[in-house]
Amino acid sequence: MGMSVTISTAESSDAEKILKLQYLCYQSEAELYGDYSIEPLTQTLENLRAELSEGYVLVARLGEEVVGSVRGAVDDDGTARIGKLIVHPRLQRHGLGGRLLRAVEVRLAAEAEAKRYRLFTGHRSEVNLRMYRKLGYQQVGVAEPVSRRLSLVTMEKAAEPTHYAATA
Repeated sequence: MGMSVTISTAESSDAEKILKLQYLCYQSEAELYGDYSIEPLTQTLENLRAELSEGYVLVARLGEEVVGSVRGAVDDDGTARIGKLIVHPRLQRHGLGGRLLRAVEVRLAAEAEAKRYRLFTGHRSEVNLRMYRKLGYQQVGVAEPVSRRLSLVTMEKAAEPTHYAATA
């Protein structure tokens, strides 16, 4: 019998596992853009721990192994900024990225009253762009050049209204 992947809130003890997975997952992005100095590959453990305490960080687990993660935080204007969506390479293209993204959207809407979701990805990251479009995100504005080789595409979608059942 195989194990199923569960999604839950990251714990402080997950920080090192998330950082190692992040380093593994962003190798392909660094190769695609010819830039191994991108922030996900240079982030420190201390900085990641700060993100764990300040925003919403979810992890996907296969048994005890952390096989995916996503982070989000909501600005004062209700914009949820979602970032660092990662899935272990051996589990990619099986829907786990979409599950993580939907899970953080639900959490940000329910607990932080997000009105819209915003994320970004590199202009050549076709797999990411395709997934985000499939999940309802649309490009806003023009791609912003970060370096000679990399431009960031910002994508956004409106949050679903949260409905509460009235009780008497």
